Amino acid sequence: MSYPFLSAVQDDFGRVDDLIRKNLNSNVPLVEEIAAYLIEAGGKRLRPLLVLLAAKACGYQGEDHIKLAAVIEFLHTAMLLHDDVVDESDLRRGRKTVNSAWGNAPSVLVGDFLHSRAFEMMVEIGNLRIMQILSRATNLISEGEVQQLANLRNPAITENEYFEIINRKTAMLFQAASHTGAVLAGADGKSETALRDFGHHLGIAFQLVDDQLDYQGDTSELGKNVGDDLAEGKVTLPLIVALKQGTEDEQSFIKETILKGGTERLIEVIELARSTGGLRYTCEAAHKNRCLALDDLESLSDSPYKEAMSTLINFVVDRQS
Repeated sequence: MSYPFLSAVQDDFGRVDDLIRKNLNSNVPLVEEIAAYLIEAGGKRLRPLLVLLAAKACGYQGEDHIKLAAVIEFLHTAMLLHDDVVDESDLRRGRKTVNSAWGNAPSVLVGDFLHSRAFEMMVEIGNLRIMQILSRATNLISEGEVQQLANLRNPAITENEYFEIINRKTAMLFQAASHTGAVLAGADGKSETALRDFGHHLGIAFQLVDDQLDYQGDTSELGKNVGDDLAEGKVTLPLIVALKQGTEDEQSFIKETILKGGTERLIEVIELARSTGGLRYTCEAAHKNRCLALDDLESLSDSPYKEAMSTLINFVVDRQS
């Protein structure tokens, strides 16, 4: 991976990757096989990167930021394995999902393995505040996933409910990553709050862009199928706005499509998300969170790590995949 925001912690990032590989070792062959598949799949690993940048921005000189970054990546990957089973997804990062290649049961169980390994490593770090932050975060993320499940094929979902869901299921882990990095470094209260809030706004922006790209991205670039949200019955912000701004006939068409599921009407729905302003509104919301994230960084001392975080939020909002 070669991104400008990575250069500030390039060596540490490589050490995180090595630690991830080491801690995916298992005496159970199937775990080893799936773990190797996950490593090869790669990914941007933005959440562990955020741990490194936050800790270093606060002057951290120790070694536990490497382990904490690996913990965050294990928690994230465990959640993805479970999500793909729930969503019946067959493509992630341009490759078959684990549940598609091995089945649902191995996907769930290896997710459990990664989750428990993360907490083993968390105990090794031995910081009670970090354990509290991550325990609360994983609980809220689970609630967000359940809340999203309960709202599948629900055309009546509100914008507030949508933001509650993405705050829990996506932004919470970004927030926990930057927050725990600051806590590990012993940051003062002002810096800790700034980094916690930066992670929150970064996570919200990340999900908004994801939801926008689901209606105007490219499958080969995204590494997943365009229209997956519609097929799975997830009503995200572009459709919420379209349902609010469209004509009566357009609203009826979108509601019928949501209730039916599938992607047979994807082209028509994409056009409605565009013509009603849903895609533009989602883009503007992501930009608003970019501005808030950049404001959060203002109180931090200037450093290559602060600059990298500024570059990171711009990458997240401007990305095409």
